[in-house]
Amino acid sequence: MSSNGSTQAPLGPVMLDVAGASLSADDIRRIQHPLTGGVILFTRNYQDRAQLTALTAAIHAARPGILIAVDHEGGRVQRFRTDGFTRLPAMRVLGQEWDRDVLAATKAATAVGFVLASELRACGVDLSFTPVLDLDFGGSSVIGERAFHRDPRVVALLAKSLNHGLALAGMANCGKHFPGHGYVQGDSHVSLPVDERSLAQIMEEDIKPYDWLGMSLAAVMPAHVIYSKVDQHSAGFSKKWLTILRQDIGFNGVIFSDDLSMEAAASAGGVLDGAKAALAAGCDVVLICNSPDKADQLLAGLNIAGDDAAASRARLTALLPQTAALEWDALQADARYLAARSLLQSLL
Repeated sequence: MSSNGSTQAPLGPVMLDVAGASLSADDIRRIQHPLTGGVILFTRNYQDRAQLTALTAAIHAARPGILIAVDHEGGRVQRFRTDGFTRLPAMRVLGQEWDRDVLAATKAATAVGFVLASELRACGVDLSFTPVLDLDFGGSSVIGERAFHRDPRVVALLAKSLNHGLALAGMANCGKHFPGHGYVQGDSHVSLPVDERSLAQIMEEDIKPYDWLGMSLAAVMPAHVIYSKVDQHSAGFSKKWLTILRQDIGFNGVIFSDDLSMEAAASAGGVLDGAKAALAAGCDVVLICNSPDKADQLLAGLNIAGDDAAASRARLTALLPQTAALEWDALQADARYLAARSLLQSLL
C-alpha cells in the first residue's frame, strides 16, 4: 500500500520530470509507464501552495505510490520560496554556527530538517535530495555555500542532525554528491569536472561522512565527476566507486544517478547508454530531467528484470513516507513546527 492508501504497481528505475504547473496527457503517460518510479519537481512546477498540492495529488492519483522528490536544500537551492514556505539557510550558515556553538548548531540543523520536510510533505512532496555531504574546500563554484563545513566530522554530525529533523517529519534523506564534489572547481551541469586526487586522499576526507552516517543515510546521489586516479568513469557510472559505497562502506539504501541530461553525463554516450551504464554500475534509479524526448527514449529502450531490479524496487519503496503528513493549516498550529521555525529566524 502507498502512503495514500492506494494499491501501487511496482516502482521502476526511472525518475523524470513534468513540464509545467499541471499534468499534460504526455506527463500522465510517462508517469504511468511501468519503468517510472519517481517524479522530480522544479521551480517551473510551482506557482503557489494550492497549485503544488493539486499537482502532487494528480501525480499520486496517476501513479499511486510513486515517489515525488525535489532539490530543496536551503540557501540558493530551494525550489519553493513563496506563499508561506520558510526561507531556509544555506548549509554553510549551520557550519558557521558550529564554529560558534556546537550544540546550538546541531539543534538548528534538526530544526532545518524538520521545517523543510514538514512543509514539503504538507504539499504532497515525499523526498528532498538533501543533505549535501561535500566538503567546503573553498574553490567549488557549484557547491560553495551548499556545503556545511571543511571538516568531514562537522559535516557528518550536522547532516545527522538535519536527517533527524527530516525523520521527525516522516521524510527520508539523500546524501550527495558521492564520493565528494567539493574539491573540483567545475560545474557538472555544464562540463565534466576531473578530480586528480588519489583514492587514499578521497577516502581519508570526502568519503568519511558517508561512512560515519552509516544506517542513518537512506539514499545517495553520486557526483558527475571523474576521479582520474581511481577510474575513467564519473562516479555515477563507475562500478568501482559504487562497489566502494556498497561493500567498503556498507551502504544499503538507494543510489540515484544524477541527471542524465547534464553535460557531464554525456561522457557515457546517449541517454539510453548512460542509463544502462549507471544501472550496470550499481545505481538503483536514473534521473532524466528537462528532456521529455529523452525520457521517452529511455522508457522505450530500457529492459529491466532480474534480482537486481527487484532489490532496487524494494529499496526505492522504502523511501516512501510511512506516516501521514500534517496538512498546511494544521502544520501552522503545530508546536514543534512553530518552535523549529522560530529557531531558524534567528539564523537568517
